[in-house]
Amino acid sequence: MASNRPDAGLLLYAYAGCLFRVPDGVQPPKAGSLFFHRHVQARAGARVLEIGAGFGLTAVLAAKAGAQVVATDVVVEAVEVIRQNAVLNGVTVDARVGDCYAPIRGERFDLICTNPPQMPTPPGRDRDDPVAAADNGGIDGWEILDRVVAGAREHLNPGGRLLFTIFGFLGRKTAFAKVEAAGLLPSVLATEAQSFPRIGYERLDHIRTLDAEGTLPRGGLPRSVERLMIQGTAPA
Repeated sequence: MASNRPDAGLLLYAYAGCLFRVPDGVQPPKAGSLFFHRHVQARAGARVLEIGAGFGLTAVLAAKAGAQVVATDVVVEAVEVIRQNAVLNGVTVDARVGDCYAPIRGERFDLICTNPPQMPTPPGRDRDDPVAAADNGGIDGWEILDRVVAGAREHLNPGGRLLFTIFGFLGRKTAFAKVEAAGLLPSVLATEAQSFPRIGYERLDHIRTLDAEGTLPRGGLPRSVERLMIQGTAPA
């Protein structure tokens, strides 16, 4: 585990009355993570799946609210720290290593939620290191989200919900079309204006080629970006 290395760093993060360990190699919270968490609103008794749970902020707080939580991540260190953070905060989270729906085949949930990497990545700019992987959403930003959306119906209980965030430049209409194609009823649960991400400036020319709905100014540098929480509801 990365945090056992003698030179490994460790961030302690306090939020909503809980304390979280965030070791090197695991993405610390950003504005998008907190926006995502504020609008998940897991209910007591609900069965919840978080895909790409990072250090477990949303998973632990959903468990605090009384939900039965399964949290997955492809990063082994993240899954280990989710387990530690659950114990640290006196709750139970079933943390599993694996990609997308692979760790929960055959299972169904009342709520599936994710805030995955979704920054469009120009060709040849993708890297395998954890810091870069936490931002890379494939060429159009939808590489991970497409798989989550497409597989959600198979893993939702009747009336269950899929929740995910997008940058506005990925397209509200595009998101709705993808959710509808997956057999879910789309809606926008929440929106928020956030500072334009630093890495977005490095990729701005590429992002503008994808901004079909014209959410960004055509000239100059954007100061902010809209973040949306998209909801897809399964038929009852």
